[in-house]
Amino acid sequence: MEASLRSEDMTSLLLQVAVCLVGWVSVYALLCFLNGHRGYEWNCRLVTLFHGVLIVCVTAYIGYVDGPWPFTHPGTENTPMQVLALVLSLGYFTFDMGWCVYFRTEGPVMLAHHTLSIMGIILVLWVGESGIEACAVIFGSEITNPLLQTRWFLRRTGRYDGPVGDTVDLLFVALFIFMRIGVGGHMLYCELASPRPLLVMKCGGVAMYLLSWVFLANIMRFAYRKCGAKYRHWQLRHKGAEVNGHDGKVE
Repeated sequence: MEASLRSEDMTSLLLQVAVCLVGWVSVYALLCFLNGHRGYEWNCRLVTLFHGVLIVCVTAYIGYVDGPWPFTHPGTENTPMQVLALVLSLGYFTFDMGWCVYFRTEGPVMLAHHTLSIMGIILVLWVGESGIEACAVIFGSEITNPLLQTRWFLRRTGRYDGPVGDTVDLLFVALFIFMRIGVGGHMLYCELASPRPLLVMKCGGVAMYLLSWVFLANIMRFAYRKCGAKYRHWQLRHKGAEVNGHDGKVE
């Protein structure tokens, strides 16, 4: 009887994931139809932005309102709201993974992130527990996504170079370090210290946290190059101002 119920539950979950996948593909197809002049990546990033905002709101509600608190109750049984959030994200990550592989737009680090996310969500849905910490990880991972997409749109529209682009970059780096490294590290400690989560869940948490450090290394390299370029540009402007000022006095 339990096996039969288990089979029915998994069939229902597979159907929900399929519906969500079709939904994300349909949103993308609609955007390409209505906004085709912008290109495929533009519309895919609009889908990514929409998913990021939606899933952050849903997982924030789960963590702060619906409960339980992920830092004190890891490894607990999945709730309907957690399943909803996980199914939404699994459908999206499957769509985005397929898009990235087809168009070859992402490197191995991002593909590894998508692969771990898909495998982790499937495992959580399969065993029926640890949904709360999975939702917390999704919240921490996706909360920086709107800033990342905003940066890309600013670059494509020629509005990135300036105070707005610098502000977006600064907020992204600060939020990434705080959420993915700081809060994420505390979440991992709670996961490892608790006797409830399965060992495979703990291993998955370690893998996702290590991947966050790989992302951080890439971000720091980018920040170093950008700060260096800004400093060199400032030096050139400063020297140019000195020369112009000197020439003015001679005249």
